[in-house]
Amino acid sequence: MNLASRIVWAAIAVLMSAGVAAQPAAAWPAKPVRIVVPFSPGGSTDVTARVIGQRLTEQLGQSFAIDNRAGAGGNIGAELVAKANPDGYTLLLATTGVMSINQYLYKVLAYDPERDFAPITQLGGLPLVLVANPALPARTLKELVAIARKRPGDLTFASSGIGGGTHMTAELFNAASGLKMVHVPYKGSPQAIQDLVAGNVILMFDQVVSSMPQVNAGKLRALAITSAQRFPTLPDLPTIAESGFSGFESVSFNGLAAPAATPREIVNRVQGEVAKALKTPELRERMLRDGMEPVGSTPEAFATFIRSERVKWSRVVKDLGLRVD
Repeated sequence: MNLASRIVWAAIAVLMSAGVAAQPAAAWPAKPVRIVVPFSPGGSTDVTARVIGQRLTEQLGQSFAIDNRAGAGGNIGAELVAKANPDGYTLLLATTGVMSINQYLYKVLAYDPERDFAPITQLGGLPLVLVANPALPARTLKELVAIARKRPGDLTFASSGIGGGTHMTAELFNAASGLKMVHVPYKGSPQAIQDLVAGNVILMFDQVVSSMPQVNAGKLRALAITSAQRFPTLPDLPTIAESGFSGFESVSFNGLAAPAATPREIVNRVQGEVAKALKTPELRERMLRDGMEPVGSTPEAFATFIRSERVKWSRVVKDLGLRVD
């Protein structure tokens, strides 16, 4: 074979190999896609996954099935995805805990949140509402702080579990305010809210979707919200930042991530389809009703946001000396 022939055949081989390499991304999704939710069915993370999964099913003509793998603060489901085939058919419903807190909180992790995942997009942000039992004579955050400073160590706040968003946000506020409110952990938000309504605990940072029905029924009082700006569906509820704690912000996130070696074409395709879905009025309204402000960021923006959250929460975990074996 002469030199010219070898060059021609080499070029053909390169083109053929490029075509084979590009085919999986171009054909995606050619079969059902699994979204692993690292928490139990029924919670806000699960609801978000199902709403997004249904929309992607409609847009792409392939099923996006939800696979709940609860346990260890989200670590079981995260490990499953970290070790999955990076072909775009196993995605993770990524949360603040899994991506930005657990690596500092847990003594041992079977995955590396920085190395083992390709961030795809932030679906939305979930601010928390600071709610109080009406027996507490405080109608504003400033009044709460004044009472707490007169009664150090006397006020209790509930959480849905050690190291979760409701706990970490309360500790962040303790640090920002210099208060010494006492943590009472529960095994989930429903039990915590039940005891809060009963008056067994006094305060809680809880999600909009689960706390506001109790507020609207007169069983709890909303004092402030943890987002940087007021939440669209609660325009009369002030933020903590505007209530005397400038710069305070604590917003849990839900997003999508894939195993680290997933082709970039697939990552971009998923992000584009999610961004398209989040622009539909009915989906935006549904997410806001569920207490989440839609985002739909690029992979780069999501990765940057995750890194900034790691910086913030690593400090909180270190300052509190929190550790889960």
